[in-house]
Amino acid sequence: MKIAHVALWTRDLEAAAAFWSKWFAAEVGPLYESRNRPGFASRFVKLPMGGGEIELMTGPWVGDAAGTEVQGWAHLAISMGSREAVDDAAERFSRAGLLVSAPRLTGDGYYEAVVRDLEGVPIEIIA
Repeated sequence: MKIAHVALWTRDLEAAAAFWSKWFAAEVGPLYESRNRPGFASRFVKLPMGGGEIELMTGPWVGDAAGTEVQGWAHLAISMGSREAVDDAAERFSRAGLLVSAPRLTGDGYYEAVVRDLEGVPIEIIA
């Protein structure tokens, strides 16, 4: 078995797609608009080198999370391939004001930095 894709609710579908394209070189798929659920739209973004897919979803009912930690998935971790790649990406995110925590070696053995997307969703970039 393998995970086919993960999904992320967003208030701004096009901005979210642009974020994944710019920061992770993701290929953005076509817009899907549901005929059965008015207002629902989505796009898949495909990470390079077989890194998987993320379904970005939106609808007029999507709002802010009530707090910083809510029930459900806590974060997404993207493997950058090397410590140098993590450092480079962290520097770019830092210049954009999106870096949450600088690269470090975690207690469970990952070299990681934490960034946030444009809506505040945490993403770990790891080696």
